[in-house]
Amino acid sequence: MLLAIVPQTAHGRLCRPMGSTPDTVQLLVHGGTYNGQYWDLPLSAGKYSYQRDMAARGHATFAVDLPGTGASSQPLSALITGTGMASVVHQIIGKLRNGQVLGTAFPQVVLVGHSMGSGIVVLEAATYRDVDGVILTGMTHSMDLVQLAAIFVDGVRPALLDPVLAGRGSDPGYVTTMPGTRQVFHQPGAFEPGVLSADEATKDQVPATVVPDLVALAFTGPLSRGINVPVLLANGDRDTLFCAFHCSTESTLLTAEAPYFSPAAQLDVFLLPGAGHSLALALAAPTYRSAVDEWLHTHFAE
Repeated sequence: MLLAIVPQTAHGRLCRPMGSTPDTVQLLVHGGTYNGQYWDLPLSAGKYSYQRDMAARGHATFAVDLPGTGASSQPLSALITGTGMASVVHQIIGKLRNGQVLGTAFPQVVLVGHSMGSGIVVLEAATYRDVDGVILTGMTHSMDLVQLAAIFVDGVRPALLDPVLAGRGSDPGYVTTMPGTRQVFHQPGAFEPGVLSADEATKDQVPATVVPDLVALAFTGPLSRGINVPVLLANGDRDTLFCAFHCSTESTLLTAEAPYFSPAAQLDVFLLPGAGHSLALALAAPTYRSAVDEWLHTHFAE
């Protein structure tokens, strides 16, 4: 991978149905202070694993660790922007299509993002137009910017000061959540108590430098109108951070979000009842995964 002209290594986990290789792969892009484990949380024998459940339903997934997270390279944080992250995802898409990931070529790629990862997905899909479908989770264009700014100012600190992440040796531009604060990604939704401890144990860092262009271009601007493939927008109806103002009903959300997408997006929306921001880790997560499965079968026949 190339990031700001500096070669980097991107790590990911490919998960396929047993005994078959579908034509379509979902490229999973995690959110800030998460890594690829968001899609396969080590808790309750895979109960919260998006990847395992999708494989059981016949779908292939590739969960990437974004630069600076998980097992991927850790460049200087100053080199990383949201636009640069989108470039990395673009390169991974090419490798998935060309069979450069474990020798398996996937003719169709669906980009799936969560939270900050959804912003990166918007940047990638609207800029390069090289994917066949887009799923955005934990994102709308009506975030509570005041609450999010307060969390960023008061609820994060340099990762090098964190007991979980200090050993990474990252520079001060990488930040993470304060210990014992992961509930902000789940409340006021319903979640298993063990999710908080697993979330804390697997949390990661994020370069603060990705925030400006992601907010300006992906989360508040009209760039998403450049996406020219089917889009599913999925959120928890109790997400007070990224779905703060229009998540009372799916029809309300669709009305609010439709102006940000072109007719080519054929925008569909889904609200997971009783779920907070990290809906893949909510008690009702299987319902969300079923909605994704139905949408995939509608648009991508295997």
